[in-house]
Amino acid sequence: MKNYNRIKAVIFDWAGTVIDYGCFAPMNAFIQSFEDAGVPITIREAREPMGMLKWDHIQALTKMDRVKNQWIDKYGSEPVDEDIDQLYSSFEATLMKSLRTFTDPIPGVVETVARLREAGMKIGSTTGYTKGMMEVVAPEAKRKGYAPDYMIASDEVKAGRPYPYMIFQNLIELGVYPTQSVIKVGDTVSDIHEGRNAGVWTVAVVKGSSELGLTKAEVDSMNEVELSEKMDQTRRTFEKAGADFIIGSIDQLPTVIEELERSNLRKGHENESV
Repeated sequence: MKNYNRIKAVIFDWAGTVIDYGCFAPMNAFIQSFEDAGVPITIREAREPMGMLKWDHIQALTKMDRVKNQWIDKYGSEPVDEDIDQLYSSFEATLMKSLRTFTDPIPGVVETVARLREAGMKIGSTTGYTKGMMEVVAPEAKRKGYAPDYMIASDEVKAGRPYPYMIFQNLIELGVYPTQSVIKVGDTVSDIHEGRNAGVWTVAVVKGSSELGLTKAEVDSMNEVELSEKMDQTRRTFEKAGADFIIGSIDQLPTVIEELERSNLRKGHENESV
């Protein structure tokens, strides 16, 4: 019988999970690109598809009823692929100007990853960013203390999230099997769907996440009751997406792994929160 209770690899998302607390770099660029097109979107709308390949993210935004209707009012027809291409070009130009400044590791990430490596686990990564974007992000993050053993961008596989191909490529390159010995950690619904589709364990992080959508300063200064309500709302979103575990912050991840290994859990249990 295979030993399923040993976690061999942890695959992290990037923005909102290990860097860029609150996932603000892409959010700001999405808002600016639609503003420039004369069809403003809200912060909540910009964040809803977060984690997807960025072209797909923009397409998902244009399919939202309010956004689509506003586009029709302005341009006389529904947005087509050529419109999405133009929006993406604007988005990419804006993002690349600011991307380097949104590469600070989220508090607790460097220490947590060190603990996982000391325990013999390999560190992988997936992202909604493209390879070109990661060529900016990865060196800066490494300089600041975070570097996975393997990384792949969403445009380097047949399809990005929620498809599982980036995770599958991680398993190949890291030499890890079976899928029950792998955890995917992320901060968006797309991350959870990606992990579930790959058949690995899924852990959603609340603080620092795009789903919570707060800066660290806002989290630190917010009224305790208000912060608790916002975190609970984020937890419910992750529960609905099917996350196996939901943690308040990244430094709680080792506790989840210890529980998994100790209990020798199998898929099919109810969602749990830490």
